[in-house]
Amino acid sequence: MRQSTNRSESGALTIGLCLIVALLEGLDLQSTGVAAPRMAREFHLAVAQMGWAFSIGALGLLPGAAIGGRLADKLGRKRVLMFSVALFGLFSIATTQVWDLNSLLAARFLTGLGLGAAMPNLIALCAEAAQPHQRNTAVGAMYCGMPFGAALAAVIGIVSPGDEGWRHIFYVGGVGPLLVLPLLALFLRESSQFVAARSTRSASREPKAGVARALWQEGRAGTTVALWISYLGTLIVLYFLINWLPSLVLSRGLTRVQSSVVQMMFNIGGGIGAIAIASLMDRVGRRRTVAGMYLGIVVALAALLGASGGTSMAWGGLLAGLFLVGGQSVLYALASSLYPTDVRGTGVGAAVAVGRLGSILGPLIAGQLLAIGQGASVLLSASIPLIVVAAVAAWLVVGKSAPRYTAAAV
Repeated sequence: MRQSTNRSESGALTIGLCLIVALLEGLDLQSTGVAAPRMAREFHLAVAQMGWAFSIGALGLLPGAAIGGRLADKLGRKRVLMFSVALFGLFSIATTQVWDLNSLLAARFLTGLGLGAAMPNLIALCAEAAQPHQRNTAVGAMYCGMPFGAALAAVIGIVSPGDEGWRHIFYVGGVGPLLVLPLLALFLRESSQFVAARSTRSASREPKAGVARALWQEGRAGTTVALWISYLGTLIVLYFLINWLPSLVLSRGLTRVQSSVVQMMFNIGGGIGAIAIASLMDRVGRRRTVAGMYLGIVVALAALLGASGGTSMAWGGLLAGLFLVGGQSVLYALASSLYPTDVRGTGVGAAVAVGRLGSILGPLIAGQLLAIGQGASVLLSASIPLIVVAAVAAWLVVGKSAPRYTAAAV
């Protein structure tokens, strides 16, 4: 009984620390979107150039996720997470010192490397710290920190008036991770499942699993491809809204304060959805949860498409956050359940990296379309077919039998 209690307390501490890191990551990911209008004025950036500023950070997320996930299976989740947190903290502070577009792009790319490397390790740590029947809830509990951190960025943007107030967002996003590092060093325990898997492999003198085995062998090829497609489609739409929602609200004739309120509603909805929808998978199963989630995304996009005033835009933002951000936590939870411990970091990291390609394409395509005069309605309408494709791919993943949580699997 005592051992079970200790394990439960250790798991809760791990999830809590990962939640704090996710909150800081969400703040940093949202910071460019919140700061964009004032940064554009200070550096005289056109709309298309701001699209590059959004996308370059996401470009860093892609190799960061792939490398961070792979290193997690080689060096351990804790060590790689701490390095990632230090990296995105330092370069978030560096963003406050940029002087033109090129320096901004460099700082955001390097920040993205750290942010990308952190996420596979957060997912693996939370999935492996929880009991098998609570894994989805654990991943969702961690991921809800992302939208709440993004909402915090919006609050900082509101209380930081003036054209130079945008730097405050990046100061908070940089100092926070550096303050968290000592807590991770002292209190975060390495995954016991990772330690056990490494010991078993060493005792049997088995070679370390390669990327090909992790992703394509042992019956995982079809599942990996379908998972990647669902990540790609969902993140294109999610990051289009994360980066361009404030500007889209302003284009409807609303004020900067109303724009920040809509952004906060989006992120509050995301925080609620991240844990609520993921926990539904532990209660009602994967099929019903995924079907309801994607139906909700379509409804949310339609609500934003038809919104005109501040109130209707706020409700549309709330629904979009609830189902899009909540849906992302579901996909992360799914990925963590599809790969065994010794290749979980690699599998999850590869899926996150492919999804990050969507986070690059979403804001970049939107920026180019807006630059040639396309309206918000066109962008929102075009998002619906992408969500349908992602929904079909996710349905193929959940249509496969759920893995049994045997000693070999975990």
